[in-house]
Amino acid sequence: MSKPNKNLIQKAIQIERLGTPSAKHPVHTPPLHKNIWPGVMICSFVGILCMIEGYFYPTISPMLLAVLLGVVARNLLPIHGALEPGIGVAAKRMLRWGVVLLGLQVSLSSIISLGWGVIITDICAVSITFIATFFIGRAMGIDEDLVSLIAAGFSICGAAAVAGIQGTIKATEEKVAAAVALVVLFGTLMIGIGPLLIHLLGLGTGNGATLIGGSTHEVAQAVAAAGIAGGETLLATATVVKLARVALMAPVIFIFGIFKREETAKEESKRPPLLPLFVIGFILMMVIATFNIIPKAIAFDIKQIQQFFLATAMFGLGLGVHVKSLRKLGFKPLLLGFFSTVIIIIVVLSSISLGLGAH
Repeated sequence: MSKPNKNLIQKAIQIERLGTPSAKHPVHTPPLHKNIWPGVMICSFVGILCMIEGYFYPTISPMLLAVLLGVVARNLLPIHGALEPGIGVAAKRMLRWGVVLLGLQVSLSSIISLGWGVIITDICAVSITFIATFFIGRAMGIDEDLVSLIAAGFSICGAAAVAGIQGTIKATEEKVAAAVALVVLFGTLMIGIGPLLIHLLGLGTGNGATLIGGSTHEVAQAVAAAGIAGGETLLATATVVKLARVALMAPVIFIFGIFKREETAKEESKRPPLLPLFVIGFILMMVIATFNIIPKAIAFDIKQIQQFFLATAMFGLGLGVHVKSLRKLGFKPLLLGFFSTVIIIIVVLSSISLGLGAH
């Protein structure tokens, strides 16, 4: 007896499900492309709402709110399958575009004007926090990809750095969402902790700006904390100190990529890129900002677009979090986030005590 033809079986199944093909009711093959717009529009709408909230209540991080709304929506509401392609685009591609445009806020000339003391403080804060978080996380038995994402987000610049490292290690969206949720949560707490430490320790404008800019995770959170802590001078200085940390994203990802390539070479698998393409775009934007190629008015509008991309991406990432699977991560990642935050505060305060703060 001959083996049944697979094509005939598949055709029979198709006829059974859809009915016999006819001129009036032909069997259509689904298009190869997926419609991303429904999901992208939903995520964009929520991202805009979170940005509006941020204008009225600056102490509440729009990104934290967007992540939380995404988590709530995923786990309490039915999410139609037609939205999934667009949600994926928002969580990945729009996040990367946000990282690219973030480079326009980083002028190398303004960073150099801070002086070598602050630059050394930022380098120490980023390198020591990243390395300490990575090894503590591994010692705690946390998944290495998640540890890498947390280490980058807490030491450099929050969600942007998480996206940068993800482009090298190709971590799952769920791990990315978990890392972003942690870094935004602790960064939001820093909005209150930073000004409180400045008051308790009696730090002046320069040192206070160094503490906030050198230890707060997200740029928006650093701006909010600096606005609470002092006047325009402290705010301006803290923002530049923070942007100096943002500028370190590219070299950290490059160095991390070298180590990952060595590991994957031993396993004879495909080597990850030393620098993801969107990180190269981030570097180009820094060069453009340094030479003041774009007028300030246009740069301000681009900044709003950049924040829109990130808020939209945060909602998309939140929609990728299933509470049941997130529970499997356990309490350890949250504890690691706490350790990482404490470490970076200690490093920055130690540098200030050595006279390396802004003046």
